[in-house]
Amino acid sequence: MRNHTANAWAWVMVMFLEPITCLAMAIYFEARGEPTIGQMAVAHVIMNRVESDDFPDTVCGVVTEGETYITKPDLPIRHQCQFSFYCDGKSDKPTDEDALHWATSIAWGVYHKQIYDPTNGAVYYHADYVQPDWAETKRPVRQISRHIFYKEN
Repeated sequence: MRNHTANAWAWVMVMFLEPITCLAMAIYFEARGEPTIGQMAVAHVIMNRVESDDFPDTVCGVVTEGETYITKPDLPIRHQCQFSFYCDGKSDKPTDEDALHWATSIAWGVYHKQIYDPTNGAVYYHADYVQPDWAETKRPVRQISRHIFYKEN
């Protein structure tokens, strides 16, 4: 009985907590300095990608999407990820407990569709102090604080 219970709990952890954790970590590292609406917007970009046929179909798949080494497919190539925190070479251990708690609260609400999408369906964004090449081929839909959000043309 104990093994069955442990296996059931492991399934619950993967199915329900892993996506929240991946979403919260992305919010924390990509937008913790942004106002709440900016953190919500980043979370919605991730969820909008999950719903799109052009991206992985899980939250963690979207957050960890990027180029990897041929000989080490679990190792991302530095600075070749969709979300920079995942492969920037810096620690992914949160240091601000309050910010992580807030990011987790936002992640929970966005994941469970309890928080509206301030990006109107955007699937891309970047900070306003960079000019990525891909931005020229997308339609800007909104700027929230330091991030500009885009849809496909």
